[in-house]
Amino acid sequence: MKKTGGDTKKSKGGVPGTYKAFITKYPALGKSHEMVATAVEQAGPLDARTLSLIKIGICVGAGLESALRSHVRRAMQHGASEVEIEQAILLGMNTVGFPGTVAAWCWAHEQFERGK
Repeated sequence: MKKTGGDTKKSKGGVPGTYKAFITKYPALGKSHEMVATAVEQAGPLDARTLSLIKIGICVGAGLESALRSHVRRAMQHGASEVEIEQAILLGMNTVGFPGTVAAWCWAHEQFERGK
């Protein structure tokens, strides 16, 4: 699985350092990115918990480690249980394969530990 960015160190608030540096250098792009994210989230009836679980699945499929970690934390903040998050990851097994699914499962468990 590929990683998003080389720097996954967290800045204040749990945001990946690379993302923070990018939006600091290009604030208009950061604001536009957030506006699109908000518009997409508001485009339908899904609640924040469900949206986070779907985004976890997308991250598994795309092999995005940093984004998966972020969406696991968000899912937990929105009330998703560890079991629900694990199922969202396991759904990728037959599509993305065993190694990618196990890697995502491992990344999620690291976030579970951080949340305790």
